[in-house]
Amino acid sequence: MFEIRRPVAALLAAASIVGMLGATAAQAQTIKAVMHSDVKILDPIWTTAYIQRNFGYMVWDTLFAMDEKFEVKPQMVDKWSVSPDKLTWTFTLRDGLAWTNGQPVTAEDCIASIKRWGAKDSMGQKMMASVEGFEAVDAKTFRMKMKEPYGLVLESLGKPSSNVPFMMPKKTAETDPNTQIKIEDVIGSGPFIFKADEWKPGEKVVFVKNANYKPRSEPPSGLSGGKVVKVDRVEWIAMPDVQTQVAAIQNGEIDFIESPGHDLLPLLSKDKNIKLVDWNPLGNQYTFRFNSLFKPFDNPKIRHAVMVAFGQEEFLKATIGNPKYYKVCKAPFVCGTPLGSDEGMSGVLNGDAAKAKELLKEAGYDGTPVVLMQSTDLQVLTNLAPVAKAQLEAAGFKVNMQAMDWQTLVGRRTKKDPPDKGGWNAFLTSWVSADILNPVSSGFFNASCEKAMFGWPCDATIEKMRDAFSKETDPAKQKQIAMDLQKYWVDHPTHINVGQWYQPAVMRTNIDGMMTSPVPVFWNMTKK
Repeated sequence: MFEIRRPVAALLAAASIVGMLGATAAQAQTIKAVMHSDVKILDPIWTTAYIQRNFGYMVWDTLFAMDEKFEVKPQMVDKWSVSPDKLTWTFTLRDGLAWTNGQPVTAEDCIASIKRWGAKDSMGQKMMASVEGFEAVDAKTFRMKMKEPYGLVLESLGKPSSNVPFMMPKKTAETDPNTQIKIEDVIGSGPFIFKADEWKPGEKVVFVKNANYKPRSEPPSGLSGGKVVKVDRVEWIAMPDVQTQVAAIQNGEIDFIESPGHDLLPLLSKDKNIKLVDWNPLGNQYTFRFNSLFKPFDNPKIRHAVMVAFGQEEFLKATIGNPKYYKVCKAPFVCGTPLGSDEGMSGVLNGDAAKAKELLKEAGYDGTPVVLMQSTDLQVLTNLAPVAKAQLEAAGFKVNMQAMDWQTLVGRRTKKDPPDKGGWNAFLTSWVSADILNPVSSGFFNASCEKAMFGWPCDATIEKMRDAFSKETDPAKQKQIAMDLQKYWVDHPTHINVGQWYQPAVMRTNIDGMMTSPVPVFWNMTKK
């Protein structure tokens, strides 16, 4: 996971960052942050990568949003209603909503945005399958007509993480969902404005306060409420070397690190000018994703053998290290949540290489190499692939691990080329827990073939159970559906959860107001 550390090079880099970042005194109301990845893609609908999601929350707003208690609240919407037969939903926008080009936000913009999001997102696809059509009633009001009652409308429109249903201008939202939007189409509705003229990939991304943004009147809570911007400017500084990050924050040259190395947290916690902030209490889940289109993972028996071969703790030790910040957890819908259970999973995730070898032989594995993509520039991901390689090889797989930076991996994982012609068989990533709390929101459970996320699993039984969950309103019955799905999924996995982990942010003590939410956001933050 870590790049090879070169102390002398790191010190030289640290010495040079003053020039790169500029003097802090002249920008007292600028927050300089190092995020977990550089921004090279601007479209948070085209990809689920979290840096694009984070970018989206800076620039765009949402119709509904989830508060810190995981309850869905109105955001751009002023009022809404649903007909007695549950087939017609009516939404009216708040007064004063405008795009950063000065044009008002309209019902037509929102309809187009929902359609584009719904074509890509796992939860959106399920909702849109029950939608008969949309109607713009007037400039601020639109209706969504359903073919049948659907139990997750507000939960879908208030989805907190990737993909987020961000509202964009109609022209932008009419971009093919499988094509990235253009830089000139980054026209926001949110609390910050993206400074395209200052964007330097590999160096920095700049946002300034949107003076024309109209916050809600309620106090901020999670991703909901009043998004009041209290600084003039936020800069995301590209700084992949972790020791350079530490030197910069200790010297006051940056203010915030989203994803500091866990091994460096004890050192940082001793600095009186730095504080650790637990902003995402539910944490995250590491995940191994199969490409179901090609051998060997087109065979569910071989995918199940991988789940038998894997043991979670080795992944967690290699990446996080400190047990304070990780949890061995077999529950695919996250330990400590209503659907968090390890039912049906006693025989998997135990690191049983011998049993996995038997299963591979029974499944007819023919030695096809597994092309395993390894992200090398994100500290919390880099060591995952080597652990997977070792555990796969112990079970009898041949593995071809290929190293690349995260943004290259993000682009490559969308390709359906054969693995020996530039495609892939597997990679590892991480989901924020708020994304994966049920079978519909959890994108890697989507098994709708061509409509599924990269990996493209195709399983009618999984989809039937996800449909049933989405239309059920009784929590007890929903839970039973989720458990039945989980037991089936163990034998027909679309992915494998390899552990739960937690990531505090670090910031200078003169920074305050970070929201408790599954996404690092910069409204409400102050700099003294």
